[in-house]
Amino acid sequence: MVAKSADHQNSIDTENTENGESADNTGKSRLKLWIQLLRASRSIETNIRDRLRREFDETLPRFDVMAALYRYRDGMMMSGLSRALMVSNGNVTGIVDRLVKNNLVVRSQRNNDRRSWIICLTGTGVKHFETIAAAHKDWIDELLQDYSNDEAKALCVELSRLDRNS
Repeated sequence: MVAKSADHQNSIDTENTENGESADNTGKSRLKLWIQLLRASRSIETNIRDRLRREFDETLPRFDVMAALYRYRDGMMMSGLSRALMVSNGNVTGIVDRLVKNNLVVRSQRNNDRRSWIICLTGTGVKHFETIAAAHKDWIDELLQDYSNDEAKALCVELSRLDRNS
């Protein structure tokens, strides 16, 4: 029984070696890729968080909520906003409460239903977001300046494969 398992493993190893890669090396390369993607993402996110705080006294979660609401000018229900941001309603509620307090968003009852609310950017919120979004675009452009337009597009295509495989 042990010999059969060893023979089976040898045939797999031989097949992979014939393809120019071993199963072990492929796994290590993919693990290294995952770690590199995490490092890059965290580095960019940390940089953006710092700049938002320093230049606009804003947080990334508040920016993300305003960005989602900016895309849906007629507003979003809290559940839709939570889904769009991939976070719980509870996480969004606190952020929205603070944005309301700062007159950047407004809550309106949906069809006079006290349990259902539509969240919209105010005029002040739109202007505030547009100012930050312009800076955000410049920061991302600066951080990724080593990639040409064609390289950025190609990398987006390659990384979109991860979405399909998840």
